[in-house]
Amino acid sequence: MRAIYEREDGDIIVTALPHQVSGARVLEQIAQQMLAKKLPMVDDLRDESDHENPTRLVIVPRSNRVDVEAMMGHLFATTDLEKTYRVNMNVIGTNGRPQVKNLKQIMQEWIAFRVATVRRRLEWRLDKVDKRLHILEGLLIAFLNLDEVIRIVRYEDDPKAELMKTFRISEIQAEAILETKLRNLAKLEEMKIRQEQEELAKEKQELEKLLGSERRIKTLIKNEIIEDVEAYGDDRRSPITSRAAARALDETDLVPSEALTVVLSSRGWVRAAKGHDIDVKGLSYKSGDGFQDMAQGKSNQSVVFIDSHGRSYALSAHSLPSARGQGEPLTGRFKPAAGAEFISCLMGRDDELFLLSTSHGYGFICRFEDMLTRNKNGKALISISKGASLLTAIAIRNLDEDAIASITSEGYIGVLDLKSVPHLAKGKGNKILGVPPKRLISGEESVIYTVAISEKQKLVVHSGKKYKSMGLKDLEEYRIERGKRGRKLPRGYQSVSAVEVTD
Repeated sequence: MRAIYEREDGDIIVTALPHQVSGARVLEQIAQQMLAKKLPMVDDLRDESDHENPTRLVIVPRSNRVDVEAMMGHLFATTDLEKTYRVNMNVIGTNGRPQVKNLKQIMQEWIAFRVATVRRRLEWRLDKVDKRLHILEGLLIAFLNLDEVIRIVRYEDDPKAELMKTFRISEIQAEAILETKLRNLAKLEEMKIRQEQEELAKEKQELEKLLGSERRIKTLIKNEIIEDVEAYGDDRRSPITSRAAARALDETDLVPSEALTVVLSSRGWVRAAKGHDIDVKGLSYKSGDGFQDMAQGKSNQSVVFIDSHGRSYALSAHSLPSARGQGEPLTGRFKPAAGAEFISCLMGRDDELFLLSTSHGYGFICRFEDMLTRNKNGKALISISKGASLLTAIAIRNLDEDAIASITSEGYIGVLDLKSVPHLAKGKGNKILGVPPKRLISGEESVIYTVAISEKQKLVVHSGKKYKSMGLKDLEEYRIERGKRGRKLPRGYQSVSAVEVTD
């Protein structure tokens, strides 16, 4: 059972509490969370209950930007504003034995019992109607032969037997005629008898129809229940509503949502800066260290890190040190395998997609939610072949329209639609760009860059001081089927030193 609340001038007014719940206890529970700084969205509490309003608890949100539904869901989950009551469903069933039954079983047995009860009631009434019709037939004979009936009753020694013999009627009919008082004989009018016969015959027909159809009996039961509800029912004191389950807010939900840039260094040091306009390469790094990867998101999101062994790790973004310093090593937060280096850091919504790939040309698309883990040892995410290395993960903006471009160390490039890449929660993936196995094994050639590009973006390929800028139309000549070799870039650009995607 859940408390009832309403909005009034921005405040939340609790007007009804679950059974046996004390308003003072609820206010105490909320106040304890406020003192522990676990309810930053609540500014004040008041108990305004009086004789006119037996329950009136006032909860004042900190601002009108507070998500009231989420806040009340948290309070329902963590206080007595929502209570669960146990019910012992041990009942004696139609078999006469006690048993713990669920609601479905109880309803099924009650319906079966009700159908049997109504059937017996209808059969009893049908029997009464048949008996009355039988008697009416005898009375009608007596009315039509009234003088003879009077003679037999007056002069015969055994009038019942004589009536049965004369008019060929049953003992019950003869008994009914004999029990009729003399003063009532005048009332035995033919029209009245026939009218009652007609009414009873009609009722008999209806009863036989009902008894001959299970569906008709259930419809009768339904209509009787509806009539009883209208006659005796009243409104529920506790309304039944459809609602989402109460959920306590976790630590990230209580953190303000601010723009954040997470910076990962090549030696695995991490830090976070407020805002998205950060010159990440211009930050100060330790001697021998430098920029590795970055991710942009919100302070109440999680950050995923992927190491060179293909394992993923996750942290709350708000827990990261400030970018004013040089950060802290991720090895202090996680327990990666010996020799593992952190390659990528990612932020996004649970349903956001990322492309994971290796230098041997294999890859797949993964949901951000599938990378999350609380294990300090990480979670196996992408399988890396012997001799291969992990490439930086790529965020996907538009799965249906974007393409990916993969470039090898020998200047081969292949472009294909993202739709052709498989979606996996973990694994090795499929071959995106083909490199001859002998060259892969010997280390002569490997995939060094994989990027995603949209129709409005440009792929800029750097070769020393020279660079070549190409849009998707320019890259059409490099289109391949998934797993094919690709084609070489133009002379002078085959020794690729860097790749970037510009808007």
